[in-house]
Amino acid sequence: MPVALSLLDLAAIAPGQTARDSFHNSVELARAAERSGYERVWYAEHHNMSRIASSATSVLIGYVAGQTDTIRLGAGGIMLPNHSPLVIAEQFGTLESLYPGRIDLGLGRAPGSDQATMRALRRNPSSADTFPQDVLELQGYLTGNSRIPGIKAVPRAEGVVPLYILGSSLFGAQLAAHLGLPYAFASHFAPEALRQAVREYRDRFQPSEQLAQPYVMAGVNVFAAEDRDAAEEQKTIAYRARTRAFIKRGAAGVDYSDEEIDAFLASPNGAHLAKMTTYTAVGTPAEVADYLEDFAAEIQADELITVHHAQEIADRVRSVELTGAALGARESLTR
Repeated sequence: MPVALSLLDLAAIAPGQTARDSFHNSVELARAAERSGYERVWYAEHHNMSRIASSATSVLIGYVAGQTDTIRLGAGGIMLPNHSPLVIAEQFGTLESLYPGRIDLGLGRAPGSDQATMRALRRNPSSADTFPQDVLELQGYLTGNSRIPGIKAVPRAEGVVPLYILGSSLFGAQLAAHLGLPYAFASHFAPEALRQAVREYRDRFQPSEQLAQPYVMAGVNVFAAEDRDAAEEQKTIAYRARTRAFIKRGAAGVDYSDEEIDAFLASPNGAHLAKMTTYTAVGTPAEVADYLEDFAAEIQADELITVHHAQEIADRVRSVELTGAALGARESLTR
């Protein structure tokens, strides 16, 4: 494809479904991405969120890897301050040993939760301060060059587990550039600093053993359907549900009508929440492909991480397939 295409699966638990249903859906999405030419599928570590089932990220990666054949799978990301670098090295060394050449490890420094959950995780609020050192410690374990005398990660896979730095601010961009690692920006929900972060990363990049040239990945939301009206309806339903979930965090037990949700999103109070999904491709396959190509060209992205939010799994799978086919067909025309 003109730009590499990947998938972020939030392992969403749809209304009326269970976490087990969500895991089966994740397999279906990964299989759809695999047959549609996607580069990789990532899962993100979240905690205490009733609609997201990817909290045990490495377990989910292993489950999906066992039911797919070739596509790369990984974390986008593991929130490293929640964990010991040694434990993460052991988990991903195990995954790479089981599924060689298919495992990625994206790292973030956010808690992936709220403050109360952070305390339940036994995380110290200052844990994020040592994120750069923790990344280096983890990298040492994965490559057999431990920075802690006498300590090694077992198992350590013979193959490489590539590291990626995730972020939504300039900090991650600067760290990824300093370490010579690929940089993935969370523009699918935090669009504001995207251009400045990419510029900082490219300007400051220092080559490393893993990466000779800067490599930029950017998140983008997608609703693709054969009919534009159907895609727009999927977007409306999904973003209403998302807004409802945010509001209910502070008003449990209160139900809001669709009209109330729409009014909130149109209000000054809802403007920030609406802005979070600025980068959204919606429409027919051709319209979605146009948007993604323009978006990638504008920010000089090497890879797009697409997030397909349609509430029904059949619609999400179809969106993945249509997007992959549309961009794949354009690649064939440029050869």
